[in-house]
Amino acid sequence: MLLGVRIGENMFDKMVKFIREVRNEMKRVTWPSKDEVRGSTTVVVIIVLILAVFTGLVDRALTFLISLAFG
Repeated sequence: MLLGVRIGENMFDKMVKFIREVRNEMKRVTWPSKDEVRGSTTVVVIIVLILAVFTGLVDRALTFLISLAFG
């Protein structure tokens, strides 16, 4: 019994099978090299910074236009 709930052996076997399959699949994964990860991270950071600046500029422009229209 686990926390007052009886888990059938069939359920336990399914969990063990799933964990084994996950471990086997993880062995087949082609992991990126450090250089690939570094390059991808650099691209993501640059794009995020560009989008942040763009969003800030659009926000300021719209704020200015709305203050002219309703200010």
